[in-house]
Amino acid sequence: MSDSSNPAHAPAHTPAHIHLRQPNTTPVNAPEAQVPADHELVLKVIPMPADANANGDIFGGWVMAQVDLAGSVLPARYAQGRMATVAVNQFIFKQPVRVGDILSFYARMERIGRTSMTVNVGVYAERFASQGRYIKVTEATLTYVAIDDHGKPRAVPQSLL
Repeated sequence: MSDSSNPAHAPAHTPAHIHLRQPNTTPVNAPEAQVPADHELVLKVIPMPADANANGDIFGGWVMAQVDLAGSVLPARYAQGRMATVAVNQFIFKQPVRVGDILSFYARMERIGRTSMTVNVGVYAERFASQGRYIKVTEATLTYVAIDDHGKPRAVPQSLL
């Protein structure tokens, strides 16, 4: 009988580069991380059971929605009005997020153009049983565009640049 939780004992049909893990466990190689000093804390949230799949891992789409909200905080200061998410330039899930984790979203402006603004968002989890210790779970770069009342791009006000 094969033990599918151990990659060395994975079934023969499992490709060698796939590493199976037990549900709801923190991978041993999840390094502790320092929250970035050059980013601003823009959101903190605790995922609930309704946000999770049957294994207790939080849905990636839920995390993406939270990142979009967090990512919009800093550009909103520059847009001074309506804006829209126009691109998710990069989105990396580094570690699973679980029910009860305290998620901290840190953002930094990467670029401010004539109508668009690009922001980097890092998401750090404090596991329920080890609060005060962080692991980086997600990293993303998003682009927002300032828009007018008709949804057309408009210039980002220069007064704050």
